[in-house]
Amino acid sequence: MQEITGRTRILGILADPIYHVKTPQVMNALLARHGVDAVLVPFHVAPAQLATLLEGLRTMQNFGGFIATVPHKPAMLALCDETTPEARHIGAVNCVRREADGRMVGAMLDGIGFVEALRASGVEPKGLRAYLAGAGGAASAIAFALAEAGVRALTIANRTRDKAEALAGRLRHVYPTLALSTDADRVREQDLIVNATSLGMRPEDPPPLDIAQLESRQFVAEAIMDPEMTPLLKTAEARGCRIQRGLPMLESQIVLMARHMGAL
Repeated sequence: MQEITGRTRILGILADPIYHVKTPQVMNALLARHGVDAVLVPFHVAPAQLATLLEGLRTMQNFGGFIATVPHKPAMLALCDETTPEARHIGAVNCVRREADGRMVGAMLDGIGFVEALRASGVEPKGLRAYLAGAGGAASAIAFALAEAGVRALTIANRTRDKAEALAGRLRHVYPTLALSTDADRVREQDLIVNATSLGMRPEDPPPLDIAQLESRQFVAEAIMDPEMTPLLKTAEARGCRIQRGLPMLESQIVLMARHMGAL
């Protein structure tokens, strides 16, 4: 690891819990390769203290920005001084730049990173039938990115169906010809299965979808970074499905995040 001095620019990642994040390793390796005098460190903050932390970071003059992950992405939208149109559309922020005057400028890059990772794995979303588990910040970003990439149909499944319906409504407003469903039972008919929930981070978690319906022709992708092989991915691989772990999504968007925070 590079030497940290009084000139080093500080970046962060905000999460609750924080133990599972892989972003510091990936981002710091990128910064080192580019010879950038900056370091990204993990900040463990609970939702109730999120606004307080941001007020403190505004005053930290050598702080360049941060990445927000579970569960802070939706809340970050209202806490930023300025957000990109994409972030407002999706309803969440996952990367924030601190300007010299302390203003916080938020963007949402999850979806772009996910679609780029799919393409790097040889999967072109255009024309596919996709099933998305989740309707939170990351799921919303992935949903809009899949719609933009041209999926033929998108099923959004969420434990709280109202949230799935709300996301479908926002998508319908922008992509009126996209076939949308919130029927969580429609797993078997899909080509692409995506878990964008936190279910699978803990051993006791229930599965994020009906794994009995998985078929070998399907491609199953995770947004969870740790564990690297979630129970969903293990089951999918055992059934002959092609799979994508969560880390490629992060690797695909890390450069975009560094640029947004002004580190590259």
